[in-house]
Amino acid sequence: MTAQTFMILLSVFSLIVGLTVQALKKLLDSLGASYSSNAVAVIVSAIVGVGGTAVYYVIAGIAFSAANIICMLLMGLAAAVGAMVGYDKVIQTVKQITEKGGA
Repeated sequence: MTAQTFMILLSVFSLIVGLTVQALKKLLDSLGASYSSNAVAVIVSAIVGVGGTAVYYVIAGIAFSAANIICMLLMGLAAAVGAMVGYDKVIQTVKQITEKGGA
């Protein structure tokens, strides 16, 4: 996998993760379930990263090899890190805006 392909997939997966996490949070809220937003984001992003890369390999006709499986795991890790960094930054920004708005 080239670096360009990796970055394109990571960008697409970030969008999918964001939408999926928001949908899951609404579902869990409607069910009255107690959950950690960070845990939901990490789990969803790891699944999307690994699964999405596997789907890409199948569609592109790329055989599964040790190197490709390592790339799948790295994509899962990168998607999880991206979700956590993105989520934390958004929450931090919202808190800063609400604190300044209330003062």
